[in-house]
Amino acid sequence: MDGVVTKFLEGRVSILRDDITVLNVDAIVNAANESLLGGGGVDGAIHRAAGPELLEACRSLGGAKTGDAKITPGFALEAAYVIHAVGPVWHGGDHGEAELLRGCYVRALELASRHDVRRIAFPCISTGVYGYPIEPAAEIAQQAVRHWLEHEAGIEQVVFCCFSDHDLETYCRVASRVLS
Repeated sequence: MDGVVTKFLEGRVSILRDDITVLNVDAIVNAANESLLGGGGVDGAIHRAAGPELLEACRSLGGAKTGDAKITPGFALEAAYVIHAVGPVWHGGDHGEAELLRGCYVRALELASRHDVRRIAFPCISTGVYGYPIEPAAEIAQQAVRHWLEHEAGIEQVVFCCFSDHDLETYCRVASRVLS
């Protein structure tokens, strides 16, 4: 692991800085666009690491709406599954962005549970080119995960995998309020 690992909720939630494509978990979540056909950032990295079979599998899914998620095999990844979650583009916060962002975390957790995933890793969804401010995005992500872990059995470990030191620091600061 590349960065600091911080644990919350009795060790069930970890926050670290690393490359999500190399994590040894059952499923990684892709910050996907509506086409599910790859793009930049984490989406492009996951598609490259998984190999061309991932693109073929995504073509058969017919895309996904913002706030939704779909699942494919992980192909060449360590993870058995990739869950493609489509977060919202930030338009100032008055266009339902928070509900859509929360929805893609919940939908990803639903799919993970349905496929007997025990360990899942999330990137910082919507905070890259989609422009969602990192602090409120981290709060929404962590609240959704906390609520899920308190009310649903099955998932044993959730990892928030941050790309930058700034994202890691923000996620840890938010977690001290939300997950402690």
